[in-house]
Amino acid sequence: MDTLAQARAGVEPDATPTTDLAQLASAHSSPILGRYFECGWSHGEGHRLYDTSGRAYLDFANGIAVSALGHHHPAVTRAIHEQVDKLIAPCSAMGYAEPTVRLADAIAAVMPEPLDTVLFLNSGSEAIEAALKLARRVTGRPGIVAFRGAFHGRTFGAASITSSNINYRLGYEPLLPGVYLTGYPNAYRDHGGDEERAVEESLRQLRELTTSSIPATSIAAVVIEPVQGEGGYIPAPPRFLRALRAFCDEHGILLVADEVQAGFGRTGRMWAFEHAGIVPDVVCLAKAIANGLPLSAIVTRRELQERWGKSAHGTTFGGNPVACAAGLAVLETIEREGLVANAAERGRELMAGLREIMARDTRIGDVRGLGLMIGVEFVTDRTSREPDGATCEAVRALCADQGLLILSCGTEHNVIRWIPPLDVTSAEIAEALAIFGSALRALPRSAETAGI
Repeated sequence: MDTLAQARAGVEPDATPTTDLAQLASAHSSPILGRYFECGWSHGEGHRLYDTSGRAYLDFANGIAVSALGHHHPAVTRAIHEQVDKLIAPCSAMGYAEPTVRLADAIAAVMPEPLDTVLFLNSGSEAIEAALKLARRVTGRPGIVAFRGAFHGRTFGAASITSSNINYRLGYEPLLPGVYLTGYPNAYRDHGGDEERAVEESLRQLRELTTSSIPATSIAAVVIEPVQGEGGYIPAPPRFLRALRAFCDEHGILLVADEVQAGFGRTGRMWAFEHAGIVPDVVCLAKAIANGLPLSAIVTRRELQERWGKSAHGTTFGGNPVACAAGLAVLETIEREGLVANAAERGRELMAGLREIMARDTRIGDVRGLGLMIGVEFVTDRTSREPDGATCEAVRALCADQGLLILSCGTEHNVIRWIPPLDVTSAEIAEALAIFGSALRALPRSAETAGI
């Protein structure tokens, strides 16, 4: 019996080591890809990921929020198998495939009005590229405004509005012209935790941008993550998003919400922008959309894409029938199992547990987030708030050693991001918190960060 069959049968997998995939990859696989773990993965079952030796890990990384329903989810797996037996591959230029059309209808149904028109693509970066092209062509304006600390992707246009890590930009200049970066309202890092001051300063910087660098009448789009992802899991204050919506309305600018990581129930609402009570002009989707299959989308009101024009953009693999069949199963499962509400409730449990740990350990400077998208920021001390990337990475590694997969983020790599599956249980939250607390206790503390 192989390890996957053993897992499905409830039998402990054999401990016999198999091929060292890291060693095998060293010969011909590209060395350019960064990896959180030098580990070979065999299979996944539920919320556990198994390495090639058969060891199970509680997976709170989920391929960076991709496997939102965990591994081998029966509804998704069934939908994939059924579609593979019918139709796999026709390019959208060839006509229509039923899963693609039906998924567009399903996504439109869970979007607020007037967002009703869906264009499928392959990845988050591609969705951002499409949004930028649409904005420039429809408005006839060149300027794109984005926020410092954001991550929007690695393709050329997406990288041009990304600033969460200098390595994403280094050596690629000159990037896309007409891009302007302004300050994101990071209350903890930049304003001593004062959210109102953070909002006012970010709005001031935006206004200054339009008087010193580019007039508002030349801006095609403002692109924002309602919760900054790679930048440190920082929710945008609702008042800031509402002010941004008003600014765009005043000046005829398209507001683009990058929901690639925060969407599909992740924040305890179907879409993160809903926390602010706003509706963007363009919404970019990816990651959780098909629970691991490559798929993304942009969603707008129909009039915008009609003005964009037929054949103004296109895709070979976007809207693949198999990926869209999986996407339908994802949406149906989220609704059937009440997973948006589950994300909100389990998120409250996770937040409470993390804040209890923070009260005992001064190396944690901040715990923040929405739903099941929570960041834990490590600092050398709480007064200076100096980022402590070394402790963050050490804790991440120790958690993996103890069977919990979590990831780091932040411009200083000092934030642990918590992105459990949407159908996570209270018992799994408790298990993860216990491992996290144990890892912290096992990590020696300097005199400056001794407990209180």
